[in-house]
Amino acid sequence: MSDVSGNKDGRDNTGRMPSAGQAVLMQPAKPSRRRRLGVAGAVTAAFLAGAVVGPMVAVPGMQAWAQEGGRAETYRLLNLFGDVFERIRAEYVVPVTDRDVIESAINGMLQGLDPHSSYMNPRSFRDMQVQTRGEFGGLGIEVTQEGGYVKVISPIDDTPASRAGVKPGDLITHLNGQSTQGLSLQDAVEQMRGERGSSIRLTIRREGEARPVEISLTRDVIRPQVARFRLEGNDIAYIRLSSFNERTESALRNAMTTMRNQAGSNLRGLVLDLRNNPGGLLDQAVQVTDDFLDQGEIVSTRARRPEDAQRWNARPGDIAQGLPIVVLVNSGSASASEIVAGALQDHRRAVVMGVKSFGKGSVQTVMPIPGNGAIRLTTARYYTPSGRSIQATGIEPDIEVLATRPDPNITARERDRESDLRRSLRNDNDSSVDPTPPPPLPALNLPAGVVDRVVRQPAEGAAAFDPTKPETDHQLQQAVQLLRNIAAAPGAPQRRAQR
Repeated sequence: MSDVSGNKDGRDNTGRMPSAGQAVLMQPAKPSRRRRLGVAGAVTAAFLAGAVVGPMVAVPGMQAWAQEGGRAETYRLLNLFGDVFERIRAEYVVPVTDRDVIESAINGMLQGLDPHSSYMNPRSFRDMQVQTRGEFGGLGIEVTQEGGYVKVISPIDDTPASRAGVKPGDLITHLNGQSTQGLSLQDAVEQMRGERGSSIRLTIRREGEARPVEISLTRDVIRPQVARFRLEGNDIAYIRLSSFNERTESALRNAMTTMRNQAGSNLRGLVLDLRNNPGGLLDQAVQVTDDFLDQGEIVSTRARRPEDAQRWNARPGDIAQGLPIVVLVNSGSASASEIVAGALQDHRRAVVMGVKSFGKGSVQTVMPIPGNGAIRLTTARYYTPSGRSIQATGIEPDIEVLATRPDPNITARERDRESDLRRSLRNDNDSSVDPTPPPPLPALNLPAGVVDRVVRQPAEGAAAFDPTKPETDHQLQQAVQLLRNIAAAPGAPQRRAQR
């Protein structure tokens, strides 16, 4: 899942592009057969140099080649790459630059692995670095790619996209009248970015609309308020996290402190809203989760090599001071959001309510290539404290509550999730590598009868959801009522299961 907002999972490592690769970019436009072989040889040299000097991949890479038929096959395939490269340079219908061709080849190689690996040119990499700091220029939408088109995961709150009515699930088919078919996701994202005050026209195909929807947007500097908060009544704290960038955890702490000062001793619970939060930085997900746990594992990652596995544990201190928590999730809750929801669910620190989450259980590492941008590469899967991989499965809510009432006259198409994306990684909880399934979660341990009072879908004839009117948000209202029922029951606050 890529994004216009620039939220990324992962940790920064440094990779180096070998200087031998420059030989590929300096060949004449119409080489002889001998020169073509020379180019292929240069490409081969570049790849082999990368295998030797690349960070921590030399020995496993050589072993893999030996297992697949030896170096001769690798040379043959790299010669094929060189031949195709030269044919494009010499015979494509219009001249193309070497950089464009090579960057497209790199991006194709990465995107062929899974939906979340990609190449970022220097400009895109700079944009990403700015965006993860929580400020950037553009429209404010999180996107992925489907059927060759750009698909909206969710608009970011209080941005041009959200104000113009862009909705999750929208397919962006044209940008300024030009089809997005054939564009890489990164190219489409770059076209949607631009200077503040410049405009762009989106053509959208929306489910339920007979005709394409045309939306004109004016780009702006996006400074998303990552933590929106308010008191529901005077007793329930509500915090919505829209993404996980470098400011998320500090914004969460500020929100909690502010509302505790407002409510004083009246505060009886917290709703943590992660709906349509597409994720972001791994370290921020860990810190946010740590804010509500006193001890125990938060998340672990497992990479290709066992020695690269990592684990993060909570430190003492709970900013909610033991108050009961409900975490709201939906099919737009992905990645870092699922780390938070999964950890709080496993420790029974929170009740997860809503519908099943997106199911992105992989970590992308951003590896800078000096002078040439960076690659975003899937390097690990992550697991909840109980050992669950949510990759392609998602977080199942403890209490399912629908946002809208199903229409029996319409066959609803379920929103796409990770498992629907081409080349998505499989869930390995049931693989031969780890055949033992994770243990079942402890019981919710809630006061008797409170779960039975949750209304699983809006009443017939209920007002349509309006984001400016919390009373129309059925999932939120059920979460608030559940917390009040927990607080009113004997033995409150909620007891926590220990792990």
